[in-house]
Amino acid sequence: MIEKNIRKTIRYMEAQVSLKTETVPDRQTIEISDFPHFREFCGVNDQQIDFIQKKYGVEIYARNGSIFVSGGSPMVMKFSSLFAQYNELVDSGIRINQDDLKFAIKYFVNHDNVSLHDMFGKGIRTETSQKVIVPRSMNQRAYVYSLYRSTIIIGVGPAGTGKTYLAMAVAVSELLKKKINKIILTRPAVEAGERLGFLPGDLDEKISPYLRPLYDAMYDTLGAEKLQTMMENGEIEVAPLAYMRGRTLNDSFIILDEAQNCTSQQMKMFLTRLGKNSRMAITGDITQSDLPREKRPGLLEVKNILKGIEGIDIINFTRKDVVRHPLVEKIIHAYEKLEDGPERGEI
Repeated sequence: MIEKNIRKTIRYMEAQVSLKTETVPDRQTIEISDFPHFREFCGVNDQQIDFIQKKYGVEIYARNGSIFVSGGSPMVMKFSSLFAQYNELVDSGIRINQDDLKFAIKYFVNHDNVSLHDMFGKGIRTETSQKVIVPRSMNQRAYVYSLYRSTIIIGVGPAGTGKTYLAMAVAVSELLKKKINKIILTRPAVEAGERLGFLPGDLDEKISPYLRPLYDAMYDTLGAEKLQTMMENGEIEVAPLAYMRGRTLNDSFIILDEAQNCTSQQMKMFLTRLGKNSRMAITGDITQSDLPREKRPGLLEVKNILKGIEGIDIINFTRKDVVRHPLVEKIIHAYEKLEDGPERGEI
């Protein structure tokens, strides 16, 4: 299969660019004499090229109007496949920003048979009024796919893996397309070492800081003016989990954030609010629960009891899916080595 893909890549490159190869034992050099999108591929000050040389262990240099890629044969062929697919994607009208391209470069190093079109093609892109959002890992792709097609989606994993942000983006996209009538965002107001009583204001003002991350995600996907209008119209509702009790939620996309702070009873209450033409996204990180030790964590329990039920998808993210600052992945890895948390193998 890999050899078939390499042959296909070479055929494409021969059709799109002028390609010459020179091979010595364990080393190969490819000459590309025509590269329509190479400059944008390189990035500012050739940052992507420097990154590729370090990740792939190849040398990339220019001479007489041509680009030469030299190094171990497997990595040279991986680069040629990446570059050919990038040209093909841009030719089809799809632009990849530098952060997304950097992710693709890293992913190509460790995986075979990767398709940039599947990763960044229009079928998996989520459009909101502010931006186009593209999943940056295979787990994120599976998650977005489920968010569009399943009724209940449970995303479990470390901070920074896009669980809440992607769910919010899909919900906003569906609302803008009129496929649902309302977005409902909720999270448990559990104290993370601080006491609610010490915060100023009435109950709503005390709870507001707990809901701030949800507002931030909506602001990023909708913009301040549109967000304010939709909240005033009742199209978007943000409320603590306790406010969900007794309701039936129809024609809605409901997102439960920080679900690791739900008790077993709260999780059951939330799940049974599901009404007609509605979907639920439940997100959380089991390793960051603020529940008292005597309380049963609802997120850990629900992963086990709902597994295998049709219409319910469970996506397990890992530190490899982190899309925040590169140090976040390393911090998570350091804590994983320090602690033996619940279900460590999956998270």
